[in-house]
Amino acid sequence: MIPSHRYVVAFVINVVLPTAVYRAMLPHAGLAVALLASALPLIAWMGVDFLRSRHVDALSAIVLAGIALSLLLLISQPAAWLRAAREPLVSGVIGVLFLCSLALRRPLVFYLARSTLSREHERRELEFDAMWASRPALARSIRLMTAVWGIGLVGENAMRLGIASMLDGRDPHWLSLCIRYVTYGGLMAWTVAYRRLYIKRQ
Repeated sequence: MIPSHRYVVAFVINVVLPTAVYRAMLPHAGLAVALLASALPLIAWMGVDFLRSRHVDALSAIVLAGIALSLLLLISQPAAWLRAAREPLVSGVIGVLFLCSLALRRPLVFYLARSTLSREHERRELEFDAMWASRPALARSIRLMTAVWGIGLVGENAMRLGIASMLDGRDPHWLSLCIRYVTYGGLMAWTVAYRRLYIKRQ
């Protein structure tokens, strides 16, 4: 399982830095350019990670894919309401990807955990593959985590978009940030607690 401090590092790199860049760029460059700029910390981190360990961070790749899909939605004709709300769909898109991956043999959280373990120790990912095949409880826990994160991210995005629409012209920035950080903080706290409970039971 993933060490607890990894969640903090992942949160800073994949949530805090892209959000800070997006908010800094939005008033000056518009929604599309701000979204593109928010991808720069992820690209830089993935580049450094690859040069250092010949490894690509799976979570950063997923967030980058979410930004790309959000940009595609943004430039589509029916997305005028999204441009007016000035809220990206990145977390919602990632949440949908998490939920859709439950239909696969191995959901997204499996690949996130495997990616982290392979970075820590060589061939550790092979041990994780063996545990996945031999421990049904591990497979169930990974699927539960995938479902909880998917529902949480979709719900967080829906709430922020709803607030942006209801405020109608007023800046929902502070409330949107509160919802984002409370949601991510709650999901990380639940994940750490659930991980410890799983280890204790095993």
